[in-house]
Amino acid sequence: MKKYTIAVVGALGNVGTEMRSILEKSKLPIEKLVLLDLAQNAGTKISWCGEVYTVETANAKAFSGVDIAIMSAGAGASLELSPEAVKRGCVVIDNSTAFRMAPEHPLVIPEVNAEALEKHVGIIANPNCSTIQMLVVLKPLHDHYKIKRVIVSTYQAVSGSGQAAVEELQNQARAFSAGDEIHAEVYPHQIAFNILPHIDIFLENGYSKEEMKMILETAKILDPNIKMTSTTVRVPVTTSHSESLNIETEKPFEIADIKALLESAPGIELEDDPENNVYPMALNAAGKDAVFVGRIRRDFSTDNALNMWCVSDNLRKGAALNTVQIAEELVKRNLVRVP
Repeated sequence: MKKYTIAVVGALGNVGTEMRSILEKSKLPIEKLVLLDLAQNAGTKISWCGEVYTVETANAKAFSGVDIAIMSAGAGASLELSPEAVKRGCVVIDNSTAFRMAPEHPLVIPEVNAEALEKHVGIIANPNCSTIQMLVVLKPLHDHYKIKRVIVSTYQAVSGSGQAAVEELQNQARAFSAGDEIHAEVYPHQIAFNILPHIDIFLENGYSKEEMKMILETAKILDPNIKMTSTTVRVPVTTSHSESLNIETEKPFEIADIKALLESAPGIELEDDPENNVYPMALNAAGKDAVFVGRIRRDFSTDNALNMWCVSDNLRKGAALNTVQIAEELVKRNLVRVP
């Protein structure tokens, strides 16, 4: 079997750290691992699969000889470095917003639209974390019952804003407990013991950029005919995003069939026994690969509608795991090449 040189760009960040962990256990035939990060972090030593690796500076030259680059260094770095990597024969899987809505670059969730990889031209975009877990759930429902409309409300963990946000939540909680003054820098308001209906910037239409990401990415990945509205909210949770989904379908269904369908779908674990207090929770989902689904029930206010609750680790399936799964799919389909 051919083996590949894999680069992780942003190797020391929250998502990059998860990527390294997932790559250790993945089925990818890796011959060489290249760890890239900011110049000030070059020289950092990292242990991976029993060997010590030295972090290098992420620049154009660093991609020479690299087969697949998994990027998690922000949109600015991706826009600068990805074309340079492609010029050197490297296929890029990018975790930022840089290429998601570019029509020439596929936006991929392997359980949902892996076939889109066949048309890649060197760059594959990884969707938004909240979009990924939602569409893993919506895909089998859409295939069987044809989804007409989705109303989604998210409850998103602070780790989605980076390590500084995690530290801010922890510092605010300590300050609150001690009766000290609470400082907010990452977010416009205190996040500890609070909820902010504000993720990313607000747009002229009144929606936040995060809300529009979910709407536009769903249209590109799954079906542009699905009507969708979204409210995205930041909550004082460290890891794992939760989502409330209201789904209206064209075809009628039975709730028992919905549960059986989701239980057998790839990437999903059913946790739905509310009488015994069993339902998806952020604490339980942290560190795990699946999208957890529960609280499945009929919406009696209209025809052919249901409610459910889904939770997933935003740093894993919402980011690092999905990119590694894309890489595995590229290898499986013999698509590790720049057309």
